[in-house]
Amino acid sequence: MNHLTGEYKCKVDAKGRLRLPSALVRQIGGATLSFTINRGFEKHLMMYPKEVWVQKTKEINQLNIYKKQHREVIRYFYRGATEVNLDSADRVLLPKNLLDYAEINGSVVLFAYQDVIEIWSKDAYDTMLDLEPENFSEIADKVFSEGAADVK
Repeated sequence: MNHLTGEYKCKVDAKGRLRLPSALVRQIGGATLSFTINRGFEKHLMMYPKEVWVQKTKEINQLNIYKKQHREVIRYFYRGATEVNLDSADRVLLPKNLLDYAEINGSVVLFAYQDVIEIWSKDAYDTMLDLEPENFSEIADKVFSEGAADVK
């Protein structure tokens, strides 16, 4: 799978269906018709192509269920996880419980990066952008300086 990229403004219809933009479908490739959607780290949804979800679950399943903090991470990660498939019109049906969690009821922004797609209500996404720190370059410098050994 190629690395995904882009911001896409879309709509969720009254039935909870989201049509993926053709540019994003091309990036994903024709072979991936199945995704898993779950709750994001903030008030948004995460959509993982099937092969990415399989890899993420392998990572999560390495956690120790005998440690409370690990169990909590496992529970939070899997909570709401639902497999969805693209239909012939390149739409996925978003589960109502996840739409409610992310407060999605119409306009959304798909934010694709690395190998995942975040699904945000347009209002929440705009709010997040408004909160972008003025010192972002300093933060980036610190993050990349600390993790320079990992980036190589």
